[in-house]
Amino acid sequence: MANHKSAKKRIRQTAKRNAANSYYHKTARNAVRKLRAMSDKKEAAKFLSEVESMLDKLTKRNIIHCNKAANLKSKLAKHVNSL
Repeated sequence: MANHKSAKKRIRQTAKRNAANSYYHKTARNAVRKLRAMSDKKEAAKFLSEVESMLDKLTKRNIIHCNKAANLKSKLAKHVNSL
């Protein structure tokens, strides 16, 4: 266990960040699933931009790798175009 005041603070900060990051990650994953399940092209195209924005924010926060976000965005765009 932490002995220093700064180490205890660091533990608190890390726990708070982990909770926030896992929330953003889970929300984005659910949005990707929702987009893949859509069958209406117009609605899916509108939702695609929101999902891409979520993925970009995850990349910016270093929650997912930039290449993973790029692959997901590419596959989702292909899916929307094929509807």
